[in-house]
Amino acid sequence: MAEYICRLGAPTGEVITRTIEATAERDVRVKLEREGFRVFSIAVAGSSGLRRAVGAEPHIRKIKTEDFLLFNQQLSALLRAGLPILQAIGILRKRVPNERLRILLEDVEEKIRAGQALSQAFAAQGDAFPRIYIASILAGERSGSLDEVLLRYVSYQRTITEARRKIKKALSYPAILVSASIILVMVLSTYVIPKFMQLYGGVGAQELPTITVIVVSTAEFISSNLIWLVPTVIGSLIFILFWRRTPAGRYAIDRWILRMPVAGETIRQLTIAQFTRSLATLLAGGITLPESVEIASESITNRALRHASEGVLVGIREGRPFTESLEASGWVSDLALDMIGVGERSGALREMLDEVANFYDSELDVRLNTITTFIEPIILVFMGSLVMTILLAMYLPLFYMIGNMGRT
Repeated sequence: MAEYICRLGAPTGEVITRTIEATAERDVRVKLEREGFRVFSIAVAGSSGLRRAVGAEPHIRKIKTEDFLLFNQQLSALLRAGLPILQAIGILRKRVPNERLRILLEDVEEKIRAGQALSQAFAAQGDAFPRIYIASILAGERSGSLDEVLLRYVSYQRTITEARRKIKKALSYPAILVSASIILVMVLSTYVIPKFMQLYGGVGAQELPTITVIVVSTAEFISSNLIWLVPTVIGSLIFILFWRRTPAGRYAIDRWILRMPVAGETIRQLTIAQFTRSLATLLAGGITLPESVEIASESITNRALRHASEGVLVGIREGRPFTESLEASGWVSDLALDMIGVGERSGALREMLDEVANFYDSELDVRLNTITTFIEPIILVFMGSLVMTILLAMYLPLFYMIGNMGRT
C-alpha cells in the first residue's frame, strides 16, 4: 500500500490536508468523496508532482510576484467580460512571460478540461500557489463572484509586497554605509596606516600620541590576523545561513529579531498588518473564521510570531471568542485588540480588520521614515568620525616632529 497526501474541501468550507494509505489513487478519491469531501489534489507522499518537476529544472525561473498578479488581474478582466474560465486560462497562458507559470497553467488548463473546478486545478499544483489564493478562488466559485475575489486578492498581495519593499528600501542604504565603513577600516588598516608607520620607524611607542598608539595597535592586530579573521567571519555567516534553514535555527533567529529594540517592533507592526489584512480578505470571500485564521497564520514569515498565532486557532476551536484567543497569544498590540474586539461585538469584524491593517500600514510608513531619517545621519557621522580619528592619529606625530624641528 502507498501513502497519499490529499488536499480536501470539507463540508464546513475548510481546506484541509489528510494522509491516507491505499492501494491506488482511485480508491482514495472514491473513499473521500463518499465521506463528503471535495478532492482538490492527491499525491504520493514523498513526491510533489508537477511542482517539483518544474522546480528541478535549473533553467526555469521562479514565478515573479508581479507576473502572477498581472495574470490574476487579466483573468479577472476576462471573466468580468463574460469569457468562460477555460478559454480565459488558455488565452492568458499563451501571453504569460514566465516559463514556470506557463507550464503550471498548462496543467491547470488540462485539469479544467477534464472537469475539475479552477480551485481544484490550482490546488493540484502542490505548493506552487499560496493557500490563501486557492481558498479565495474556492470562495469566489461558491459565491459566483470569482472576478471580484481575484481583484481583492491582487489588491491584498500588492499591499503586502509594497510594505516589504518599503522595509528593504529603508534598510538598503544603511546596509551600504555599514559595508563601506567595514571596507574602509580594512583598507586603512592594511595599506594606509603601515605606510605612515614607516615614516615613524625611529620613533618609540612612548613618544607617539596615545591616539596614534591605539589606532596603530588596532591596525596591526587586523592586518596580522587578517588571514584567519576573514575566513572566520565568512564561515560564521555561512553557518548562520545554513542554521537559519533549520526549523530550530529559523525560530531562534526570528525570536532574537523580535527582541531587538527597533527591528522587533517594526516586524511586529508589519505582521499585524499582514495578518489582519489576510483575515479580512478571506472573510470577505466567505471563508469561515477558523479556516481564515489557519491560512492567515501560514502567511506569517516570522516563525516565533507564527508559533504564537497557532494558539489563536486552538482557542477558537475550543469555543473562545476570537479577540480573547488573540489576546492570549500575546503578540498583538492592545490597540489592535481593542479595535478587533469592537468589530467582533458589533458584527463588523471584517471591516474592522481592514481598518486595523490600514492603521498599521500607516504606522509602518511613519516608523520606517523615522528610522531612515535618524539612522542615516548617525552612520554618516560615525564614518566621518572614524576617518577623522585615523587621519588625526596618523598626522599628529608628524605635526609634533615638525614642531620639534622648528624649536631646534
